[in-house]
Amino acid sequence: MNYKENLKAWQEFGKLDEGLGRELAAVTDEKEMEDRFYTELAFGTAGMRGKIGMGTNRMNVYVVARATQGLAQYLLKEDPKNAEKGVAIAYDSRNFSPEFAQVAAQVLAANEIKAYLYDSLRPVPVLSFTVRHLKTAAGIAVTASHNPKEYNGYKVYGPDGGQITEHVASAVVAEIDTITDYFGVKLAAIDDEYIIPVGKEVDDAFAAAVEGVAHANPGSDLKIIYTPIHGSGNIPVRRVLKDLGYTHVSVVKEQEMPDGDFPTVVKPNPEEKSVFNIAIKMAEEQGADVIIGTDPDCDRVGVCCRTASGDYTVFTGNQTGALLVDYMLTSRDFPSNKAIVKTIVTSEMGGVIARAHGAAVYNVLTGFKYIGEKMTEWKESGEQTFVMGYEESYGYLAGDYARDKDAVLASALVCEMADYYKKQGKNLSEALEDLYEKYGYFLENVQAIDLDGIEGKKQIAAIMDAFRADHFDHFADAHLAEFNDYQTKESIDITTGVKTKLTLPVSNVLKFVFDENSWYAIRPSGTEPKIKVYYSVKGSSHKDAENKLAILKQAVNERLPKF
Repeated sequence: MNYKENLKAWQEFGKLDEGLGRELAAVTDEKEMEDRFYTELAFGTAGMRGKIGMGTNRMNVYVVARATQGLAQYLLKEDPKNAEKGVAIAYDSRNFSPEFAQVAAQVLAANEIKAYLYDSLRPVPVLSFTVRHLKTAAGIAVTASHNPKEYNGYKVYGPDGGQITEHVASAVVAEIDTITDYFGVKLAAIDDEYIIPVGKEVDDAFAAAVEGVAHANPGSDLKIIYTPIHGSGNIPVRRVLKDLGYTHVSVVKEQEMPDGDFPTVVKPNPEEKSVFNIAIKMAEEQGADVIIGTDPDCDRVGVCCRTASGDYTVFTGNQTGALLVDYMLTSRDFPSNKAIVKTIVTSEMGGVIARAHGAAVYNVLTGFKYIGEKMTEWKESGEQTFVMGYEESYGYLAGDYARDKDAVLASALVCEMADYYKKQGKNLSEALEDLYEKYGYFLENVQAIDLDGIEGKKQIAAIMDAFRADHFDHFADAHLAEFNDYQTKESIDITTGVKTKLTLPVSNVLKFVFDENSWYAIRPSGTEPKIKVYYSVKGSSHKDAENKLAILKQAVNERLPKF
């Protein structure tokens, strides 16, 4: 159907649903109405994410109910025993997260599938752990991670606790597509016997699992400022830090309580330096050693550290990742087949460090689900021993208790690492400088270009086409060595012209690799209406790296189509 036919169907039902009808009647902009109904909210490899509101291209109870019915049909077709295994459901602090989680549980219950539903917000890694702990057939996390307040989302997890694979996602989508009536999906009563509250013992088991990976530091004098950024990390992060022996933890009161409007920040994203403004002021007053901030679903963590001059610097995800790689391989004993996993848009610095410690390095596509897949593969084969996985967008995981990034554990490991260096008379900033001097001055940057709506999709496609067709072969003193197109799965050795097949799954990503461990990559965002360009350079000094980065960015931007 075109958007007007979709709209008409929803307007007709709006006569029965007063709230739906009132919202649609209030929309006066034709382009917004078209954007709400011109397509259906895409269910990708991990689920859905979109703006909250009424329409087929929005996050609302009807879209959630339809997606859950499709998931239920898939689970029952795959194995009728999945009904007894059930589905674990958790949600974060975003607006309508509790309502969407409840509707999902009611749809599952109507299909006589057990729904293990948390009674209050929980981090995404807790959901991943819960699936594994309760041995459920699947999991649902209602969250839009670090997106702006207008968004919410719906992520689906497989029985290993990782986000579902492309094969499973395709099968679920096929079932969703059979449901043409958004308003005919059956919901069980809220108190249905198939809706089962998740008990306190699961929270306790999660905390024990995290504390089993981190090292305790009883009596630590490390001064920590923590902000949950109005999200789900407040209780579990503080609990774990306390259990591990950190008694000097101060919480940013203005950002402590869950609030889906995120009133103190523009975006609840620890990648944005401004989210730490209040925390840094507190840290300056208290002389704190380290600041940690977790996003709404507590799967990402941002880190700030006091420098030698007394001010505070905000680390990038790549910098924190490099520090953690070095610290994990220094502070723990792993067998000879130890390995780390990182994404293809993550800095090479962590890989260089890992190899220097005798660890193997595996690169996967963007998205932590690919790291989770590698963990499960190694668990079954014994080929490698997993040390840690991470991505430049502030996600980290170690241990074997979950299959998604965990800011609860990452917070504990960052504090453990900060305490370790403090006892040596160093802060994390100085420790990072030591790594630069030893392994080279790596510098990264991410450029995000917002391109919303129908026209935005066309512009994103045009940009990708332009870079596939035309790319430069050198910048500064670096020369293009390799061009990887993950959509065609083709890699070209620029020197020899030899083409080889990439082994990673198909993805709309282009990566241009230069000598000296420098590169840039370009890809459409999987969660927001934007295209991202990732830059990574290696220099002989900070200044040299900064100059190279500026030249590389200029070369890329000169080739961006002008709309």
